[in-house]
Amino acid sequence: MDKQHSEERVAVSGSGFVYIAMGLAAVLAAIALLLGRPSPLSVAVFVPGLLAAGWCFAGLYTLQPNQAALLTLFGSYRGTDRNEGLRWANPFYVKKKVSVRARNFNSEKLKVNDLRGNPIEIAAAIVWRVDDTAQATFDVDNFETYVLTQAESAVRHLALSYAYDNLDEPNATGAREVTLRSGTEEVAMALRRELQARFALSGIVVVDAKLTHLAYAPEIAGTMLRRQQAEAIIAARTKIVQGAVCMVELALNGLAERGLLQLDDERKAAMVSNLLVVLCSDHDATPVVNTGTLYN
Repeated sequence: MDKQHSEERVAVSGSGFVYIAMGLAAVLAAIALLLGRPSPLSVAVFVPGLLAAGWCFAGLYTLQPNQAALLTLFGSYRGTDRNEGLRWANPFYVKKKVSVRARNFNSEKLKVNDLRGNPIEIAAAIVWRVDDTAQATFDVDNFETYVLTQAESAVRHLALSYAYDNLDEPNATGAREVTLRSGTEEVAMALRRELQARFALSGIVVVDAKLTHLAYAPEIAGTMLRRQQAEAIIAARTKIVQGAVCMVELALNGLAERGLLQLDDERKAAMVSNLLVVLCSDHDATPVVNTGTLYN
């Protein structure tokens, strides 16, 4: 049978200022009895008065905003006090303070393989806070260490679930693959879900989680950079060729409509070839002017 999870409950506590006033009143009353008319009765009252004052003062503790105190009595959980300020609880209670503020964790750069087996470097920034103080304290040994370990494991699992980039040609009809580089929002949501599922046992809530570093590993970074450069060159050449074809077609149609030049198929093919060479070339064209033949 599985052990039941701990669950936070409200602790019974009181205002510390009330118990300070009660303790001071007990001390003053005991001193007044002792100094006013010394007798065995006054001495007998003095001692309980001091004990009562000690009881009032011993149970005092303070809580700052977004801070909680877990109260335990001989190892038994009695509740959590989230009321800020000066508080009082049974002096026999052990009061363990736990911060419920948001905390930030920046993971180290992890070298892992993506979905396609490519080595990549990845890191994430995770914002988290304690939601259930009882779970965070009693269900895990050290919730801060637990968060760090599970966060690293979640980032590694995320990298294994997605490809770094889409190496295939875009598919116009089908949905584009979500990758670590292109699907920023989808990947961040997947990371938050993964972390929340892992932190559920410890009473931790994920406030935000995003990737802060993403790159190919050094051993393949050069190769992937050349691939990206080749893709950029191919895309640029494709645009240039498409524009050159449109310009050649426009030029031929304009000449034909105005009747400025009549070309047979052979000359038209030569003109198209020359125009495409000029328009698609990386260098400026050098025109050759035909001046005819000179005779002596």
